[in-house]
Amino acid sequence: MDDKILMAHGNGGELMGSLINKLIIEILGKDSVQLDDSAIVGPEEGKIVFTTDTYTITPIFFEGGDIGKLAVNGTVNDLAVMGAEPKYLSCGLILEEGLDMSEFEKILYSMKKAADYAEVRIVTGDTKVVERGSADKIFINTSGIGFQNNYSFRNEIKSGDVVIVNGTIGDHGISIMAERNGLSFSKGLSSDSAPLNKMLMSLGREYGDHIKFVRDATRGGIASVLNEVAGDRDFSIKLIEDYLPIKNEVRGVCDILGLDPLYAANEGKVILIVSKETADDIVESMRKFPEGELSKVIGCVDSNYFGKVYIETYVKGHRILPLLQEDQLPRIC
Repeated sequence: MDDKILMAHGNGGELMGSLINKLIIEILGKDSVQLDDSAIVGPEEGKIVFTTDTYTITPIFFEGGDIGKLAVNGTVNDLAVMGAEPKYLSCGLILEEGLDMSEFEKILYSMKKAADYAEVRIVTGDTKVVERGSADKIFINTSGIGFQNNYSFRNEIKSGDVVIVNGTIGDHGISIMAERNGLSFSKGLSSDSAPLNKMLMSLGREYGDHIKFVRDATRGGIASVLNEVAGDRDFSIKLIEDYLPIKNEVRGVCDILGLDPLYAANEGKVILIVSKETADDIVESMRKFPEGELSKVIGCVDSNYFGKVYIETYVKGHRILPLLQEDQLPRIC
């Protein structure tokens, strides 16, 4: 374990996993902390799903949204990927002295609009102001409560299952990187921040146990999410390069900056692992929603490299996709 906290401890990769498993969980309790997007708590009947997240993005306004929209949608999605119907959010605000009141007002309106669209209520909160230089304009913590439906998005994964994504990959992380660095050639990029609860609830009701796993691919991107799924398991996950939906603008920025869109953050994209026999029907159902219009199959579960995620390249070669060691895109959520 490192002597100091590094930026890479927050990137969704190997160092973050080590920090959580070898320090946080060891101290807070292995039997009480659930390592997932949300924790399922309460009695067996009518289980409550609870989650919390903190948003520290810079810049706080960006193409496609702002920190307020991001905070609401991110918490809604963390509940939805657990098979829950999001209902209530809290809002904890840390404001830096000197923040323009007009910017703060704009963020609050954005949060309200996002909550109304997702059909959730912001019911409680807390506000603190810190001295100039002690924060980066505004940090937001949002906690969320939902109620688990009569289906689960955590079922047994097996060889032959199919991997689906609901649209283009890496939009949020690469958009933020380009905007932060003033890259004029990146016009057309925009954050993909969106609530996914309505689409996921519809899929859960229709396909139930055929959906094996669901996770929104935020920090660390789709490669990191799939590594969490495959790690130490008796299967591997194959992505097919020909199938990956990546915008040309995202590819261009990644090529110039030496980044990999498979590790770039998304804020409106979800990875599903589903049974092969229902995969095409699930994709068609997802395409009925604005957040899923570009849904497609991008890979499958197999047994070629136990516990690994890999990509089948354009020339049919295989390349392992490991967990991130260093931070690729700091402060993107």
